Amino acid sequence: MQLVLNKFQQAKAKGLKQLAVLIDPDEYKKGNLPAIVENIHIGKVDYIFVGGSLLTKNEIHDCISTLKQLTHLPVVIFPGSPLQIDDAADAIFYLSLISGRNADLLIGRHVETAPILHKMDIEVMPTGYMLIDGGLPTTVSYISNTLPIPADKPAIAVATALAGQLLGLQIIYLDAGSGAKQKISVEMISQVTKNVQLPVIVGGGIRTPKEAVESCTAGADIIVAGNAFEQNADLIIDMAQAIHQLNKQTINS
Repeated sequence: MQLVLNKFQQAKAKGLKQLAVLIDPDEYKKGNLPAIVENIHIGKVDYIFVGGSLLTKNEIHDCISTLKQLTHLPVVIFPGSPLQIDDAADAIFYLSLISGRNADLLIGRHVETAPILHKMDIEVMPTGYMLIDGGLPTTVSYISNTLPIPADKPAIAVATALAGQLLGLQIIYLDAGSGAKQKISVEMISQVTKNVQLPVIVGGGIRTPKEAVESCTAGADIIVAGNAFEQNADLIIDMAQAIHQLNKQTINS
């Protein structure tokens, strides 16, 4: 059953915006997770994503297992490689890097992992992953050996997202990358969300509640933030409250 995907779709149909906290297993040791999850619960965050472009420690299983003990929220793997697969999670983004021209990340890795995922009790969500220039070279662009879509070329982003939709993908994920200097522009988010009917996730470079609300108002369905919380854990609560306030306005309008 596509339980997590259904949550994405139902919220989008109602015009409600959601927040996901991205946890890098390399950065968060098990001892830190309870405090992080406490803020996630206080803020009423919607999802926890786990993964990274490059993991140097073999802790993803321990990280996910600990999270599942601490929270009832959906835990979704945001994989940076075939090694980041674990059936302790509720779901996994089956990422096809449609913004690049690296065939290995369009279909090659999928052929390798499909037999494994087919036997696992985990929800697999076909996702069109689009890397957008965030003003600085990122780990994901280096590891994937692909160029991001230029930040000032929304027409390219729209055409790419439409191609993903027509190919049958179920989610569009726009990402400026971890540590991006600038977030994805309001114009690009607006143009993409006006042209596709799929849930659109936006991440990278979102550091303040105001920026989260701007991205949501432009059309993003789910905001993802991770690096910003490392410097200020309370930001989880502030960002979540800002999105909840936006949802209240939608409901009351």
